[in-house]
Amino acid sequence: MVNYIGAYDFSVIAFIGILFAFGATCLAIAKLNRFLPKDMGRQFAVEGKLSAGKPRGAGIIFVLVFACSTLLFAEINKEIIIYLILIVVEMFTGFFDDAAEKPWGEYLKGFLDLVVAIVVALAYMHFNGTTVNFAVVGKSVEFPPVLFAVLVVILVWASINVVNCTDGVDGLSGTLTVISIMTFFLIDNMLGVEDTFHFCILLFAVCELGYLWYNATPSKLLMGDAGSRAQGIFLAIVALKSGCPFLFLPIAAVFILDGGLGLIKVALLRFFKIHILKNVTTPLHDHARKRLDWSNAQVVFRFAIIQIVISLATVYMVMI
Repeated sequence: MVNYIGAYDFSVIAFIGILFAFGATCLAIAKLNRFLPKDMGRQFAVEGKLSAGKPRGAGIIFVLVFACSTLLFAEINKEIIIYLILIVVEMFTGFFDDAAEKPWGEYLKGFLDLVVAIVVALAYMHFNGTTVNFAVVGKSVEFPPVLFAVLVVILVWASINVVNCTDGVDGLSGTLTVISIMTFFLIDNMLGVEDTFHFCILLFAVCELGYLWYNATPSKLLMGDAGSRAQGIFLAIVALKSGCPFLFLPIAAVFILDGGLGLIKVALLRFFKIHILKNVTTPLHDHARKRLDWSNAQVVFRFAIIQIVISLATVYMVMI
């Protein structure tokens, strides 16, 4: 009876927390967006000049609302506190870049991402160990600590950067993030993952939806690196906490293809003078707009549909 009452009380608190997170995000963005730096229009992006003058860096608002909502309504432990700090740190590195007159260099941001990724790996290993669940085949494998740490660092660094590269169309990055983290939320429930971090996924999703209320085409403001980089690290942590981090590959497939191909293309050309995908504009959302003549709304809907289909297939594989 006591446990039942306790569960009921938390469900009420969770319900209030979800509504609070969404409402607070919408209200904070409406009241504070005028204090954000203004976008200067990205020189090489398709239709980049159309964003000039819009408030940029709105990620600082919805990420801080998420952090406050988590502290107020979630069951907090040391691990969650560490993740919150790292998410906020990643958000601030993006926001300072958004607000700078001269954008930070790629190598500086990449190094900062690497440091954050290493801390995530160490924190996760300390609290959870190095066991990976391969849910599709129903087996678990314990990885050697060094190998596991390297894989986690790659996961976190890649997630931050592919999500960041996908942020170029109104509503695209945020919509894909909600789809991906809620897919993990569903799989967590199917696998019986019991962790206090679980509720944080819902809080982040509704804060993201509060932002998307203003970012839907035609957008009134932009999340900037402050939002996209925070999304990337959060998605990586969600994948880790599911116990099935390799499911990141299908559940974030559109992120990987859209943002990842551009990173690979640039890296091969810059460091090895290898030019691939000469007839493909990257990120792929720019190819869709420039070469396929898709509207912004079509890009968001079609990319989201592709990810939903892949996510549903992944959920079914885990279920059976």
